[in-house]
Amino acid sequence: MPAAITTLDLGWSTPDGHPVFSHLDLVFNAERVGIVGRNGVGKTSLLKLLAGEREPTAGRVVVDGTVAVLRQIVQVGLGETIADLFGIADDLAILRRADAGMATAAELAEADWTLEARLASALARVGLEADAGTRLASLSGGQRTRAAIAGVLLADPDILLLDEPTNNLDREGRAALLDLLASWRGGAIVVSHDRELLETMDAIVEMTSLGATRYGGNWSHYRERKAIELAAAQHDLKVAERQLGEIERKAQVAIERKQKRDAAGSRKGARGDMPRILIGARKERAENSGGENARLAERQKGEASAVAASAQDRIERLETMKVSLAPTGLPGGKMVLELDRVTAGYDQASPVIRNLSLTMTGPERVAIMGPNGSGKTTLLGVIAGRIAPWSGSVDRVARFAMFDQAAALLDPALSIADNYQRLNPGTDDFACRSALAHFRFRADAALQRVGTLSGGEMLRAGLACTLGSPTPPQLLILDEPTNHLDLDSIAAIEAALTAYDGALLVVSHDEAFLDAIDVVRRVDLTG
Repeated sequence: MPAAITTLDLGWSTPDGHPVFSHLDLVFNAERVGIVGRNGVGKTSLLKLLAGEREPTAGRVVVDGTVAVLRQIVQVGLGETIADLFGIADDLAILRRADAGMATAAELAEADWTLEARLASALARVGLEADAGTRLASLSGGQRTRAAIAGVLLADPDILLLDEPTNNLDREGRAALLDLLASWRGGAIVVSHDRELLETMDAIVEMTSLGATRYGGNWSHYRERKAIELAAAQHDLKVAERQLGEIERKAQVAIERKQKRDAAGSRKGARGDMPRILIGARKERAENSGGENARLAERQKGEASAVAASAQDRIERLETMKVSLAPTGLPGGKMVLELDRVTAGYDQASPVIRNLSLTMTGPERVAIMGPNGSGKTTLLGVIAGRIAPWSGSVDRVARFAMFDQAAALLDPALSIADNYQRLNPGTDDFACRSALAHFRFRADAALQRVGTLSGGEMLRAGLACTLGSPTPPQLLILDEPTNHLDLDSIAAIEAALTAYDGALLVVSHDEAFLDAIDVVRRVDLTG
């Protein structure tokens, strides 16, 4: 039987009973499927259910074949090795005892004589120069991800499950992953926000609060379909608004006609031309008719309003954020950043950055490139003044802001609105609410405590508090801003940065993101 995973009326709720998703009916065959959706809709939870790591609240998962999961390695023990990560330490120990002539008959019968060759092949396929004894703590984040990919290759499953596999990967690591998936002949289910990776998929499954929808084709085909859905929603909204306006107009005409009839009847009754009993009957009929007409008009108005609200909600879910920002006032020829022969690092015997010079003028958009461990984040720390250089000088404009993935410039104990006013002293409540609304923090959303926000919301809040300022920074520094963000959040950030007219210095391995924000120069720290 061909390998496949099927979900039947699948549902899952958090331990406190909060429903995350329900009634999912999906089939994953020997194909590459990307799973997309906003943070919090349950993408990772679905992956864990498919892997058998969680029990569903409702429905079931049917797995035909073997499954392996690519895990994100966040923390490692000091002595943990690649062999420990792959779960093969005991198997390798048997081989070593066999080589030394110390293995038992039972161990020799269980020995996997191809293990070392398969291990070396798996590590080579992901471009990682390491062996079974390499300590994970000595590897960078990207190298650990490569090691995790090699572990999945070693398991040789029928279906791969991958959760944000390109996070923390440098260009070489990303290329290794793309090559792996391109040559993979089994099934692969990938949760990702990486558009370059999603372009290689055979199908896209979008998860929303309403459920899951499958779209045939890659990311571009999915976006084309979403554009069609947006156009349909906009058309439906126009029709609903036109119908609502027509209902309101007819209701007003009916009210005015009734008022004229009532006035004419009152005048006739006042002249004594009509018996009192007939006047009373006509009045009662008019009141009943008027009441029925009013209820009918109110019901029609309510139905039309509901249709319009539904179409508007679809538009808000499908449409990317549009931002208008105050100008930075940055002249084209002004120097915003100058590094002169900077050397810096953490160990005097081994500097991370050596004799580096860099100049930015005007509203330039520059990307810092290089493999994991080449010093990109260290360089940004030096530029922002968080790390003192050992030698050389750093000059930059006074008005600058730096964002890391945690948006450290925000106070997590305060609301978004309080952070805005803290970072922009002197602004009144109206200016604060108006600026935050541009970044989709409207009404009570602006009162959310920063510490409760998701990664995407936090970065968007940080951009709102700085770029939404009456005097935005003239230099904005970003360190891997798209890591761990959903695609809607990335689109919102791209919209904000596209509207920004200041200088931009960014570290990112996301080529689609760099293209979207119009980066014009790349500085490579390799070597």
